[in-house]
Amino acid sequence: MINRRILLGGAATAFALSSLPAFAQGKDPSKLRVALLPDENAATLIQNAQPLKAYLEKTLEKDIELIVTTDYSSMIEAMRFGRIEVAYFGPFSYVLAKSRAPGIEPFAVGVEKGKPTYQSILIAQADGPVKVAGDIRGKAFGFGDQASTSSHLAPRAHLMKKYGLDGSKDYKPVHLGTHDAVARAVQNGQIPAGALSEAIYRALVERKTIDESKLRQIDLSDPIPNYPMTMQGDLAPALKDKIRKAFLEVKDPAVLKSFRVEGFAATDDKAYDILRETAKILDLDLAKMG
Repeated sequence: MINRRILLGGAATAFALSSLPAFAQGKDPSKLRVALLPDENAATLIQNAQPLKAYLEKTLEKDIELIVTTDYSSMIEAMRFGRIEVAYFGPFSYVLAKSRAPGIEPFAVGVEKGKPTYQSILIAQADGPVKVAGDIRGKAFGFGDQASTSSHLAPRAHLMKKYGLDGSKDYKPVHLGTHDAVARAVQNGQIPAGALSEAIYRALVERKTIDESKLRQIDLSDPIPNYPMTMQGDLAPALKDKIRKAFLEVKDPAVLKSFRVEGFAATDDKAYDILRETAKILDLDLAKMG
């Protein structure tokens, strides 16, 4: 008599083995949802990224849906629960996302002026009370989203390391959500000073969204690892290769302009360890952020 337990066990093993090839193939959806970091007005981001949408649809032969979430936290959660396949994260928001969704993979990083780094700019109202960074003591200082690298983490660490200014006691942090909101608030005198990405600041000046004559630069942060492009790790290997190649080989200035970079270079998770170390300096608990 055939042992029933052996028969059932063998059937289960056979089923498991037959399922392996399908699992190994990964996901290959007909439409890819590509999320852009919500660091400016959503309508502006979507409009500026239309050349990207056209390029990816032609290159990947997929329908492309551009997504701008309400804030950094909702973007992290969307990646965590598989509601987007490809995402352009800020450096620190990537670190937060990776802590919640270990399977996501950074694969490309923006290159500016030949380097995969950028800086945060600290600005003040031109005729306001803050003339130098030290004048921030006892005053309000504008940041963007809490999970923003160049509009929170980097300038906050910079103020502490260079000037001994601790945001928990020496000045009042005011979170305004987006980089452009910080620039406008400082320009309009709603807050005396604030910080944002230097690249975004320059773009806002170029588009005449802000008037540079009403602002003063008071400092620049140390170089920061640039924004990474990421994708879900469970996508089909062939699709992942095509996505990676599409970004690393893009040359169209109209596409690159939406990312404010001159090109992309390959990257990996280790490149962002410096931000994990910075979070420790600021005593930030990654599990409670984002």
